[in-house]
Amino acid sequence: MPDEEPLSDYMARREARIGRMRIVHAYGPRRGEHVDPGQPRLVERWNGSSWEFFTMADNLTHARRIVRPPTEQVSREETPEPPANPLVPGRGRHRKPR
Repeated sequence: MPDEEPLSDYMARREARIGRMRIVHAYGPRRGEHVDPGQPRLVERWNGSSWEFFTMADNLTHARRIVRPPTEQVSREETPEPPANPLVPGRGRHRKPR
């Protein structure tokens, strides 16, 4: 079939997702991760066919540190200075008429 992708492309795309993690509530129904931030959380990892238990966290903040570890802190000297006036004059739909 001409519309089907090659199996190698499918497998590469599938294997790229292996190891992804997600945060779920340890107790009760599945809800958004931001609900009840002080409650314990499970961190689950995708193994290619199902989500499996990885570790347990005390709260949402701890779980987020596991799933998304902090990146290197960039010093103030390295960050570029933002423009002085980000709203330049112009005629966009969001601008007030003069």
